[in-house]
Amino acid sequence: MFTDSHVHLDAPEFDADRDEVVRRAVQAGVTQMVIPAVERSNFDTVRELAHRHGFSYALGIHPLYTGRATDDDLVQLEAALLAHRHDPRLVAVGEIGLDYFVPGLDPGRQERFYAMQLQLAKRFELPVILHVRRSADQLLKHLRRIKVAGGIAHAFNGSDQQAQAFVELGFKLGFGGTLTFERSLQIRRLAKDLPETALVLETDAPDIPPHWLYKTAEQRAAGEGSRNEPAELPRIGQQLAELRGWSLEQTAAITTANVRAALPRLASLI
Repeated sequence: MFTDSHVHLDAPEFDADRDEVVRRAVQAGVTQMVIPAVERSNFDTVRELAHRHGFSYALGIHPLYTGRATDDDLVQLEAALLAHRHDPRLVAVGEIGLDYFVPGLDPGRQERFYAMQLQLAKRFELPVILHVRRSADQLLKHLRRIKVAGGIAHAFNGSDQQAQAFVELGFKLGFGGTLTFERSLQIRRLAKDLPETALVLETDAPDIPPHWLYKTAEQRAAGEGSRNEPAELPRIGQQLAELRGWSLEQTAAITTANVRAALPRLASLI
């Protein structure tokens, strides 16, 4: 059985058929999901979804939302982590990190929110789920300074050296829809060559669709959708299986064990 280590089940793209999305995923063999928050306004939503469907969640402020976040949001995050510290479904602080790709974001503000959330993760002895977008070295710099209990570098797309640095700090690396594109040479090579203990699978649904769901800009402009779903995870897993020479069953077992190792509270849920 598969674990989707990163899915935004609360996204508005799922409002019309969220229960059906979950049903399709479970029927496909995805029996556990990690639902990360992205800002204060969805802390309660991800927690309620996790409890409703038997999944797990993380609480944090995403770098793309730091422009509108306030210091009070960090206070509220601390309060939520304290209030739910004994909730076994709260498995991490996340999604947090840095994004140096999207224009218009203040790098210094992002770093401040990231560092303060690392401090909260350290205080509450929780791993972190990291957003890594052209920011691996800066993320690593703070992780070396603020020691947290490992976690997952979500949608990893860095160098061999950066991958090794994350692994040495106790992190697993997330692979999803991008893995399915033959032109994703670096990602596919990392997925093939990294130690098997370093790999976890994710969809990032509704985002990062695999190649069979991908729509061009022209298609999207014409109104064609490309919503990703957690039910796609086993097919993404098949791509990893082919790269590694594993069976699909091995792939599910290995990657699920790795998510458990990264997010220890999951062990009581899976």
